Amino acid sequence: MNKQQIAPYVAIIIGVIAVSTSAIFVRLADAPSSITANYRLLLAVIIMLPYILWRNIGEFRHISKRDWVYSAAAGVFLAFHFILWFESLNHTSVASSVVLVTTQPIFAFIGTYLFFKERFTSGAVLSMLIAFTGSAIISWGDFQISGWALFGNFLALMGAIAITGYFLFGQNVRQRLSLMTYTFIVYSISSITLILYNIILNEPFTGYSSDTWLYFLALAIIPTFFGHTLFNWAIKWVSASTITMGILFEPVGASVLAYFILGELVTWSQFLGGSIVIVGLMLFIISTSKKRKVKVINQRENKQLK
Repeated sequence: MNKQQIAPYVAIIIGVIAVSTSAIFVRLADAPSSITANYRLLLAVIIMLPYILWRNIGEFRHISKRDWVYSAAAGVFLAFHFILWFESLNHTSVASSVVLVTTQPIFAFIGTYLFFKERFTSGAVLSMLIAFTGSAIISWGDFQISGWALFGNFLALMGAIAITGYFLFGQNVRQRLSLMTYTFIVYSISSITLILYNIILNEPFTGYSSDTWLYFLALAIIPTFFGHTLFNWAIKWVSASTITMGILFEPVGASVLAYFILGELVTWSQFLGGSIVIVGLMLFIISTSKKRKVKVINQRENKQLK
């Protein structure tokens, strides 16, 4: 394997480490969850703005009304994903929250089944049952500690469902818009949604310490650009399932960082349940990616026969 082949895998490793910092910065920021989410996205939009004005501004003239509507819906779902997930970190451990929010691929597949008639394989069903068994073990263990921890776990799962809505609305639009333009639009709409949400809740937009502002900025840069942007770059050379598999190690990275930075221990139920969830998700990704490859091959064969 030469350097060019290794580079995407190095990018995935760096990306996993970067996104693993997200939960840590949220915990360290001394601000309401919705405000933290607000500034993560708003600062990301401000950082992207010069590039969009320089390179992508002409693309906006060709965006259809349908794509604007779908992008807006994706942005609203992304905003509520961050609200739910960040709030879950106020009630449960980093390990439990990140593991449960990582179950998003399962909810995405359920969404494609409901809306696009995607069929389940027996392997996908079995792997989903394994993952949800692990989630139940985590929740049972956390409930022994505190009812609020169980509530935090529920919020993390709702956050996984919300990010599924973001992907379902965005996947079609992404076929017609460049990555930077689409991301800028969605982040901008998410920021507006969060600003309105915080105004309704009467959350303060100012008065935070310099350390908290640094954590806001770190959230906008490290997990966003050094995390998700590197994943989007790597997808040119590796499969989406490989990247998704890599992202499954985010709970491991987040738990290690939480131990050293926050002094947060991992309980036996979190370790056992989290391991089962990750194994279930790996099996799920393998089974569904194989199914999609077969579908693509069959479509090509049918075209050749015609």
